[in-house]
Amino acid sequence: MKCRKCGEPAVLELRRHNAAFCAPDFLEFFRNQVREAIRKHRMFTRDETVLVAVSGGKDSLALWDVLIDDGYRTTGLYLDLGIFEYSVESKAKCEKFAAARGVPLTVSAVRDEVGAPVPVIKDVTRRPPCSGCGLSKRYLMNKVALEQGMPVVATGHNLDDEAATLFGSVMHWRTDALPRQSPALASTHPKLVRRVKPLYRLSERETAAFAFLRKIDYIAGREAQLPLRLPRSGAPGLRARRGVGSQRVRALRAGDDRHDLRVLQAGGSGQASGGVVAGSPEDQRVRRRSCQPSSAAARRFTSRSTAAGSRSSRSRRRGCSR
Repeated sequence: MKCRKCGEPAVLELRRHNAAFCAPDFLEFFRNQVREAIRKHRMFTRDETVLVAVSGGKDSLALWDVLIDDGYRTTGLYLDLGIFEYSVESKAKCEKFAAARGVPLTVSAVRDEVGAPVPVIKDVTRRPPCSGCGLSKRYLMNKVALEQGMPVVATGHNLDDEAATLFGSVMHWRTDALPRQSPALASTHPKLVRRVKPLYRLSERETAAFAFLRKIDYIAGREAQLPLRLPRSGAPGLRARRGVGSQRVRALRAGDDRHDLRVLQAGGSGQASGGVVAGSPEDQRVRRRSCQPSSAAARRFTSRSTAAGSRSSRSRRRGCSR
């Protein structure tokens, strides 16, 4: 497989674009997609300071990296959710990223602003953790932006996130949520800042590939696996992360970004229900089993077929005797 632009060996195939890219050309492709999103929706200008909400994951850090390289004035915002070791590790990743690039980072703790961390909010309200978490984060992002005089907040929502949200709203008939889903939400009140999603044109697989090629140190969650479609001969500098099994790599090599509409469990992706990787041999076995009839149904079908066959044989014998 060769790069569409320069003809060198490609490290990533993008089927929905009918293209493959080498590492330098893919990085430029990724940046161009972000630039086009900003231009098309007039998300912000170079005169404005952008508050980038970062979580320590690949999406938000990749977005921050692109905006810094493109010369935008940015400030990172990390919201400490108080989720035990996860929050400690993700905060360290964000601080390391900001220190390496010499950009400011603001840290705001949900415990200090709301009165309790997300696990306690979940227990008190008896609702899914994402409910209280999302509400708290939206409030704090808007609050910090207003206090620091920043007119816009940028988040790392990618194409998979937007497709999953849209699919869920349609399937659950949440018609009131449809007008609120947009790559760029305008300010509808003097105390509400704009919210934008510059990564909405890029899939999660592409974002993970960008973070890997840029050597961004991000916190590895359920979705953080190597997304590269590696050539069989291998490519210098590109190797699977430790812990990625052969089944996962084979599934990723067979991946197709044209089918991004899928239900994402708990904000993760790339896995079917029950922890089976979509497209993996185990997933194919599950699909085959689900298509096969049960033993009782098979017995009923066999008995009916046998009875029908015996009746046909008796009819033919009666016809011959006549």
